[in-house]
Amino acid sequence: MGLIHIYCGNGKGKTTSAIGLALRAAGADMKVHIIQLLKGSETSELKSLKNISNISVDRLTKDFGFTFEMSKITKNEVSDHHNALLRKAYEKMKAHTFDMLIIDEFFGAYNHGLLDRSLAEKIVFEKEKSCELVLTGREPEEKFLAAADYISEINALKHPYTKGISARKGIEF
Repeated sequence: MGLIHIYCGNGKGKTTSAIGLALRAAGADMKVHIIQLLKGSETSELKSLKNISNISVDRLTKDFGFTFEMSKITKNEVSDHHNALLRKAYEKMKAHTFDMLIIDEFFGAYNHGLLDRSLAEKIVFEKEKSCELVLTGREPEEKFLAAADYISEINALKHPYTKGISARKGIEF
């Protein structure tokens, strides 16, 4: 039986936690599919994930920047890409192609209107019973929290960014 996990909060580590769970699942011979929304730049974990045969990753093909920097045209383009990723994941889930689906930055894309909300909700609320579903991001709506079986809130009590230390390769990306 697949359950729903949420990694949320304003702290560093939501994606890292989800990828850690993917590694655990892969080690148990589960097939894992990861979708990264809002992310198109190269990150260090992608290099490692490419070496694990039962983990697949779909994401944006280019970096569109932060949501607050996007024009309306860019937001429409990002939404189109996100919807294609979600449709593909939905079809794969229905075909039982994987055991675990991770949708990274789900709540950011959902909250900023950068995806088809009805499709996103369909994936969550009509998920296959055998599929383990992991959602990450800030500020999940109550309906998602109510549907979840696991909720881990990761909060930033201290972060080097406040001291002017930029993101570091291998740590933040």
